[in-house]
Amino acid sequence: MNASFLDAVRWSADGLVPAVAQEAGSGRVLTLAWMNRDALAATARSGVAHYWSRSRARLWRKGESSGHEQRVREIRLDCDDDAILLVVEQAGGIACHTGRERCFYKLLEDGRWRATDPVLKDPQVIYGGR
Repeated sequence: MNASFLDAVRWSADGLVPAVAQEAGSGRVLTLAWMNRDALAATARSGVAHYWSRSRARLWRKGESSGHEQRVREIRLDCDDDAILLVVEQAGGIACHTGRERCFYKLLEDGRWRATDPVLKDPQVIYGGR
């Protein structure tokens, strides 16, 4: 694969671009993560979502610990060339490390955040005792 597509992305000063993962079937937004050039290249090459972990300062494949990988159907670049959209099939129906379908499970109501989405699988079961 020709890697020149990476040059079209307007990377931030720290070499990152936000990446939104959207479930292909439902259209629901699952998560927002970050990609560097290596993550986007690995995603395009493998067909499985890879991200850059800012907290761990390393490349990671979504699902490497949980098994809940994201199989990529489409990779899109926005009109400003500074945001990626991944249209994915979410394995296991769980995208969030909290055991929920999506990371955006909190809804603002009356000035407070309320968890609206159920935990589908206990994170202790998914990840063990780490």
